[in-house]
Amino acid sequence: MASSSKGDDPSPALPGETARPPGPAAGRAQRLAGRVRPVLPGGGGRGRPAVLAELAILLLTLFVFQRVHAATGTDAAVATANARALQAVESALHLDIVPGMNRWLVEHPALVKPAVYYYRLYYAVVLGVLVWVFVRHAEVYRHVRRTLVAMCLLVLPVYWAVPMSPPRFALPGVVDVIAANDILGAHVSKEITAGQNVYSAMPSMHTAWSLWCAYAAWSALRVGNPRWALLPWLFPAGMIAVVFATGNHYVLDVAGSFVLLGLAVAVAAAWGSLSARRRGERPRAGRPLSP
Repeated sequence: MASSSKGDDPSPALPGETARPPGPAAGRAQRLAGRVRPVLPGGGGRGRPAVLAELAILLLTLFVFQRVHAATGTDAAVATANARALQAVESALHLDIVPGMNRWLVEHPALVKPAVYYYRLYYAVVLGVLVWVFVRHAEVYRHVRRTLVAMCLLVLPVYWAVPMSPPRFALPGVVDVIAANDILGAHVSKEITAGQNVYSAMPSMHTAWSLWCAYAAWSALRVGNPRWALLPWLFPAGMIAVVFATGNHYVLDVAGSFVLLGLAVAVAAAWGSLSARRRGERPRAGRPLSP
């Protein structure tokens, strides 16, 4: 006879009997294992990488970006000369719209603080998009994460080669609204302090990171929700207007951000293809390759 015990471990079923489902304790153990598995190295499910491995990659990228960024573009005279040269090019191309947009913002003081908040709090959007794609759209997460990492690393040689003073420091008549309203109390001075670099306007990373957010959301939504996939691009559109109006970037800085994102996407795609070939995988139609 089968045991009549009601313990958590079901007894083996005899011929002709139906196996009993796991008890409550076994069910809890299975649910706990399901929650822990994605955190362990190599334990991500549904194509999702392990949380600890992802944190290590992202933190290392952030560390390298901040350290190298802080060490580049420390010559104010060179950065200002580069800014004046860039402004001359924009004037010749009739692209010198920053002074006019900055003047318009100053004339509408009620919009100054919202603009500064928009400029500063994009970090929350980047983090939110990264977590959302990781949790809800694992099929594209690796590709967009690789794009973010590539973007952060590709920009560093540009900062070293072309230090650039922002318009609020270099152009006469541009009002530095950030200095009086910065909610983080950072970058309010032309003087470089430890861990900061205020002469890295080219390209605009505020624009680049906002473009990455839109690209990541578009990548996640374009197959299942193509109509909604276009809405995320409103975020970088707003950021572009803000960096002009606050006097933080030139038109060509923003153009450089589009180039940077395009290069990062290409690097991420090549990186994913190489990784897939090493594992003998084939890309799935309509989806980026998993790294």
